[in-house]
Amino acid sequence: MPRRPLAFATTHTRPVLRGTQRLLRSLNFESLSEVSLANGRRADVLAVGRDGETWIIEIKSSIADFRTDQKWHEYREYCDALLFAVAPDFPSEILPTDAGLILADAYAGELVRAAPRHPLTPARRKALMLSFARTAATRLLARIDPGAGIAMD
Repeated sequence: MPRRPLAFATTHTRPVLRGTQRLLRSLNFESLSEVSLANGRRADVLAVGRDGETWIIEIKSSIADFRTDQKWHEYREYCDALLFAVAPDFPSEILPTDAGLILADAYAGELVRAAPRHPLTPARRKALMLSFARTAATRLLARIDPGAGIAMD
């Protein structure tokens, strides 16, 4: 039995997600939102570059969202670089400086601060690439054939 579809983004984060994904595309990264990781967490955005470089982008919609959601530390072991994406009016000075920073709205995004690199191990990279590919293929099939009984996670 199919599970309910993912929300993918709340109305508060949808514009930031859109602008972030547009920026990533301009930087030759393909991305998926709401991607499950092996540790049980779900990355807001997982992006993969042409060379296999992997970024995780954590979208924050408010100060309260940032202060109450401290699981972002657990994403580092699943990416080469960790970044935050926020709206232009977000007080970005409260975000950690050891992560990259993207400012985005519904139309575009800007990479304001590059993220420090911490390369993945080859085994973790392979597992992540397989997960990315399978997630993308499953979502595509679900769009093409909604009656296929695909459980989205």
